[in-house]
Parts: sequence; structure tokens; C-alpha cells
Amino acid sequence: MTEQLRQERLRILCAVKEQVEQVAESALAMMRAEIPAYAVQDEHFFEDVRQQLLSHYRVQLALLAGERSFALEELAFSRAGAMRRARAGFALEDFISAYRVGRQAFWEALRDCAGPSAAGQDAVLTLVAPLMRYMDFASSQAAQAYLEFQQHVVADADRERRDLLEQLLAGHMPVRGPLMAAAQAYGIGAQVPMMVVTAVCVDGAGHGSADSAAESGYITSAAISAAGVRAARVLVVVRHGEVVAVPVLRTGTEPDEVCARFEEVQRQLARDGTVLAMGISTVAGGVAELPRAYQEARAALEFVPSGGGVAALPRLSPFQYLALRADDIARQLVDPRISDLLEDDVRRGGVLAATVRAFAEADLNLRLAAERLRVHHNTAHYRLRRIEERTGRNPRRIADLMELLVALAIRDGASGTEDVQ
Repeated sequence: MTEQLRQERLRILCAVKEQVEQVAESALAMMRAEIPAYAVQDEHFFEDVRQQLLSHYRVQLALLAGERSFALEELAFSRAGAMRRARAGFALEDFISAYRVGRQAFWEALRDCAGPSAAGQDAVLTLVAPLMRYMDFASSQAAQAYLEFQQHVVADADRERRDLLEQLLAGHMPVRGPLMAAAQAYGIGAQVPMMVVTAVCVDGAGHGSADSAAESGYITSAAISAAGVRAARVLVVVRHGEVVAVPVLRTGTEPDEVCARFEEVQRQLARDGTVLAMGISTVAGGVAELPRAYQEARAALEFVPSGGGVAALPRLSPFQYLALRADDIARQLVDPRISDLLEDDVRRGGVLAATVRAFAEADLNLRLAAERLRVHHNTAHYRLRRIEERTGRNPRRIADLMELLVALAIRDGASGTEDVQ
């Protein structure tokens, strides 16, 4: 660099230094006009931004003039400002846009002070590369500080949710402090009706590695967080290899609505590659009943088929529940003739089992059952006669019909073919 070029460059920098306050004001005006989130802020906020701009401009002017070398500690003010923006809830894109506007205002001031002369234009062009290096480094440092603060906030929020859930599952309602405030934010109260939902990835889904398992957990958590009925927030926590949610039944909300919403979430996640088994409890009448509800949700997972799905206890009748819980002794008590008939019927398309169910659902009205099955009345009559011949049970007798239905339910529960949603 020639001495003339160096002197011209110094002239430009001195000119900008003399009007650095006006450059900062110009940058603030541009931020108000271009960044909506900044435009609504008060003067206290803009005074903070003004000081940030002036600090950046003065550091840059000193560096560009070659008055001293650069040290990382000089950007401590910038990192602090980034954390203040993150704490205030500004989006990262707005924060980076403010950096861009500040850089643009500074560059325009350099260009204006360069003037129209060839010497001035040549000198200002020598400032482009060092100016870009400084702004890239400074903005990277500020963005890193912003993200570090956000991660800290997220970690604190995760810890708060986990602590809250542990208290709730122990049957205790927080009575003071941040946990009580968090519970209230989710609509949770000592006597508020709630349900518990547990979700786990089925074998082979989301278990390729610890990282993929964690990713599946947080994908599930994010989806369930948005699963509240009528836009209600839902407490969701990833814990011990499962996702636990505590949806609140707000006024007018029925358990079936909650079940339907979580079934929708399960189907959506399955389409996206995260296959879940979900268990949904019955209604807990308050925080004291949440330990029982959690155990119910865990137990309901046993009813979910191996391919995933939802087992919603509020949608089961006591009869269905008992059949699903049947043990080996209950299966041994089924008459072998009935078992043989059901096994043979499966191979033939299940028409006899469908006829028994339709006959029961039609309150023993065979003509109505035939209509629902879309077969002739005589066909339905023939099927009932075949069942009686094969099993010794007459479906027209209540006791015999109940035995057939119990055998069917036990068979379906053991094979995982019954729809428990």
C-alpha cells in the first residue's frame, strides 16, 4: 500500500470517527424500519442497541486504522448483548438482521466519507476485506453466545418439566415456587381431571443408536406437546426410555377427544417413520390419582400389537379389559371344541366369529344381524346352527353366547388382533 493510499484511508476513518454517533443513529432508524420485532421496542432497548453499535464501530475504526491488534476479549460486550436479546425472546433471525443493518450503515458511512475522487474510492476498497472479516467473526461470536443462552434456557425448562412430572407421578401437587407456576401454566391443579399417556418406540423403530433413540424421543415429545385438545398445552417429558404426557381435561373436554387426538399423533408419527406404542389411562380425579393413572397407562402398553398403535383404556369396556388381561389359565378353560372352531374359522375368513359378534350386537335379532353382515337371513341361520353343531353351544342362549364371546375376546387378545383403540 502506497503512502498516499494509506493517508487517504486514514482520512476516511477519521471522518467516520467524527460522525460515529450519527452513523449509529442511522443504523437504529434502519432497524426500526426493517425489523418489526425491534420497531415496537422502547427507548431503553434502543439505548442498549446504540451502545452496542458504538462499541462495534469504535473497535472497527481502531483496527482498520492499525492503531492496535485485535483481542477476543474485546467482543465480551457483544456476547453480553446477544444473551440479553436471547433472554428477551428475540428470534435469532431478527438478531442477525440487526447485525446486518449495523454493518450496512457503517459501510455506507465509509463510502460517503471516501468521496467521489479516485484516491478515495481506491482507499475505501482496501477496507472491504478487513471489514468483512471483522463482521463475520463478530456476528459468529454473538450468534454462538445467543445459542448457548437458548440451550441453557431449554435445559432449565427440561429440568423443570422433569421435576414437575416426578412430583405429580408421586401424587404431590407443588404448592410454591417455579414448579407451582409451571403446573398452573399447563392447567394442572390438585382437583383437576387429567389423564396420563405413555409412549415408547416399538422394537426396530428409532433404536439404531443412542442418538437416534434420543432423536425419536424428542420428535415424539414435540408432536405430543402440540396434541392438546382445543389448543391446550400438554406437559410432556422424555424419561427412562419413554415419553410421558399429562393432558388436562378442561371444561367440556371428554376423554374420547383426548384419545382421538393422541391416536392422530401416533398415526402421523408412524407415517413419518417414528412408530410408537401408546398407552392411555382412565381419568384421574386430581393429582393424588396420577400415580394410579400412570400405572394404568404403562399397563395399557401390553395391549398394543407388536407393530405399534394406541391402547386407550377409556375406550374399553370392563369385558374387553378382562379378556385382554386373560392369563394362561383362562385360555385353558376355553372348551377345546370352541378353540378348534375359532382356529378353523380364521383359515376360512372368520365368517363364524363375525356372525357371533353381529348377533350379539343386534341383541339376538338374527334378521338385523344378517342385514349388518349383508348376507341372507337363511345364511346367518345356517352359521349359527354350524356353531352349535361344532361347539355344543347355542348362540341363542345367553350363557352360551357369553362363553363364545369370551373365547373370541381371549383369542383376539392373545393374538393382538383386537382393536383396542
